[in-house]
Amino acid sequence: MNYLDRLSDFASTLSFDQLPAAARSHTGWILADTVAAIVAGSAEPELRNWAARQTEGGATLVGLGRGAQPAMAALINGTAGTFMEMDEGNRFSRGHPAVHVLPALLALGEQCGANAHDFLSALVAGYEVGSRIGAASQLRGAMHPHGTWGTVGAAAACARLLGVDAAGMRETLNVSASMTIATSKRTMLEGGLVRNVYAGLANLNGLLASQLAGCGFTGERDGLRSLFGEIVSEKFDTQLLLQDLGDDWHLTHNYFKLHSCCRFNHGTLDAIDALAAREGLPNADAVERVEVQSYHLAAELSDQEPRNTLAAKFSVPFAVATRLVNGNSALASFTWDAVRNERVRALARKVTITEDPAMTLRLPQERPARVVITDRAGRQWVGEAGVNRGDDASPYSAQELTGKFMDLTGRVWPAAHASAVLHASHELCAGTLALPEWLALLRQAPLR
Repeated sequence: MNYLDRLSDFASTLSFDQLPAAARSHTGWILADTVAAIVAGSAEPELRNWAARQTEGGATLVGLGRGAQPAMAALINGTAGTFMEMDEGNRFSRGHPAVHVLPALLALGEQCGANAHDFLSALVAGYEVGSRIGAASQLRGAMHPHGTWGTVGAAAACARLLGVDAAGMRETLNVSASMTIATSKRTMLEGGLVRNVYAGLANLNGLLASQLAGCGFTGERDGLRSLFGEIVSEKFDTQLLLQDLGDDWHLTHNYFKLHSCCRFNHGTLDAIDALAAREGLPNADAVERVEVQSYHLAAELSDQEPRNTLAAKFSVPFAVATRLVNGNSALASFTWDAVRNERVRALARKVTITEDPAMTLRLPQERPARVVITDRAGRQWVGEAGVNRGDDASPYSAQELTGKFMDLTGRVWPAAHASAVLHASHELCAGTLALPEWLALLRQAPLR
């Protein structure tokens, strides 16, 4: 049995019940966190303008209180989930598996009347397939990871929900490999909002791939090796892809985000937070310069004058400046008001970031950063970070994750309803709630 047969057999037969209890419980947090990211993104004007143009249908647009056709719901919900840059991710896959899978599953699950066990089995199958392909690949440097291996993850999830056998799963994976998109990293660096659509397209194309395979469409004999071994990726390590398959669950090594920006900023922000807790920080207006050293991916986020909120989330200078001016790095520190704040903008121009090659070598176990803040009197504050907060090696508490969930969903839903969704997400994974009851909660209309 070759690697693709093993992966297909694993995905087609995966049962949520086979996961250890801790992994099933953790899935509840991944589910809730991804829903919260979608709900928060649904409040953005671009999303609401787009949703208003859709034909009504039976698939829920989460946070918008209305429906759309299943394919469009997968596309729009997937797009919404990346708008706030608060979706969970995985340091080994170097991307965001859950947001590439859940929107497609929501649309299909509503359409086919799925039960909770099959829905959760499909969620885990899609997460594991997508994340493992990401870990086994080394995407070309100019590519953005959204919309690439996540498309295959979404297809695997949909195929598992539909109950296909191993042969059908293999064909679905092969078809979906040809339905990934060419993505540009420049969109995130320049604030091109089209970047947010990448994850939406992965959900749409993954859903479509499962339908096409079910109708008899075929792909290459080994579409994964072709795409990720020759076209979009510098390497494809099938041994790494299968390593500890079914024993070591990638979803248990995920990370959650409290800083409302790209993960590559987080080492820097963690270092500043540690400084603040240990000795306090200077007044932002007294700062003469801030020098940051970090790994190569973080060093790319060097824009001192981001043009919009998306570009701000992919700018270390802005992230440092808004943290020092506003005292935090939560949602409010990356809004349009923050981007237009002259104090923040002036300070961002004083922040530089460079690569430390030794820090790059510490990936993926750590995402390190060193920050030196110098004030006008010449006094310096020096902070460092290695493992980022939110990783499995330095996890956030349940209280912190609950606070994040309430903050994100509070943009759209009343607190009582948001709390009910959080509780129900955990009940679903504990096997004490039916899927239709959970889905009904997601149809709540927005407060405003």
